[in-house]
Amino acid sequence: IDAAPKGQPQIEVTLDIDSDGILNVSAKDKNTGKEQSITIKASSGLSDEEVEKMIKDAEAHAEDDKKFQELVTTRNMADSLIHSTKQTLEELKDEVSEDEKSAIETAISELEASMKGEDKEAIDAKVQALSEKAQPLAEKAQAKAGAAEGDAESGDAGDDVVDADFEEVKDDK
Repeated sequence: IDAAPKGQPQIEVTLDIDSDGILNVSAKDKNTGKEQSITIKASSGLSDEEVEKMIKDAEAHAEDDKKFQELVTTRNMADSLIHSTKQTLEELKDEVSEDEKSAIETAISELEASMKGEDKEAIDAKVQALSEKAQPLAEKAQAKAGAAEGDAESGDAGDDVVDADFEEVKDDK
């Protein structure tokens, strides 16, 4: 499956576990029709003691795993905000003052730097700061989209549409 820009690919993933514990995974790119699959088999069975040990290890690390999941979720949200802000900034570059642009780019840099660390609260704070600085930018983008939509709606008003009543006539011959 080919590499593609973020948000572009549509991939259908199928997971199938049969009665013998064999996992079949297949992925199909909906745009190109390319498909790949892999089969995962257990190389050896585990004893009950090994299974119990693994369960205890998993329970012992559950809190760490939860914190890590929250950190990853926060990083993903921050990455998405950075991506959308950069895209909006590029679209509206002629309508944004240098001061606004500089403040937003600084906030983006600070957020990217905090994302390299492990402190979820620091990332959240930088996300909030970027959101506040990018708010006027989002409002401009929304106003621009609303104006474009309004122009499109007013363009439809010139259509020559005629309402008419009709009556079906049946000839009985």
